[in-house]
Amino acid sequence: MQEPARNHAGCAMGRNPCWAVPATGRGGRKTFPNPNMFIIAMLSLVFATAPLQGGGQTGTAAGAPKDKTRVQAPPLQAPAPTPAPGNPVAVISTSMGDITVELFKDKAPVSVQNFLQYVNEGFYAGTIFHRVKPRFVIQGGGYTPEMAERGTRAPILNEAFNGLKNTRGTLAMARTRALRSATSQFYINVVYNSDFDHKSYAPDEFGYAVFGRVLSGMEVVDQISTTPTGSKDGHDDVPLTPVIIKGVTVK
Repeated sequence: MQEPARNHAGCAMGRNPCWAVPATGRGGRKTFPNPNMFIIAMLSLVFATAPLQGGGQTGTAAGAPKDKTRVQAPPLQAPAPTPAPGNPVAVISTSMGDITVELFKDKAPVSVQNFLQYVNEGFYAGTIFHRVKPRFVIQGGGYTPEMAERGTRAPILNEAFNGLKNTRGTLAMARTRALRSATSQFYINVVYNSDFDHKSYAPDEFGYAVFGRVLSGMEVVDQISTTPTGSKDGHDDVPLTPVIIKGVTVK
């Protein structure tokens, strides 16, 4: 059988010729060999240029105004930690703001009882944070703005072995190099000070006793830690403007 004659596009002449697509340039009419491919191509063109439902465009929210930057909602803040049942909550009121703390009575009973006794006596009112260092600690509870040290009760047991770490925002008992020398002074960790953690019963690795944590007001702690400091009466890192503890109350 003789092969049917074909035009310049390779389509059979006569019956059932290929669909012809008008050309826009010179060269006359062009042919499209497969009708289904033509339909698919046309649908693709339509969907590629059509706006999204609701008036939106690709990459923007539906209904959003054109040529304007998308406004994003601020990130949600993490909820404040919840104190464990039975643990006291205290507010340390300072000249730079309030710091609310949970006291770990369940894990550091001696240190917490000691702290609360000083609170009940009104001992901390009028003392200062006398040692502050960014990315380290803020320490207070023993000196007046004139750098006069207040008299204290006898030192207490060092509970550094209780398993609590000196992570950011924790409260711990300040002491001298003597293991059992903590009285009224405490510090708040601005960062995780792993060197202060209990590692062994050797004197240099015994550590410092953590007895609480900040529930709210960590921004106040950070602000205190960055206040300008200098030297005063033999002490370094003393705020040039005293950061006064106005009082400590138990909720």
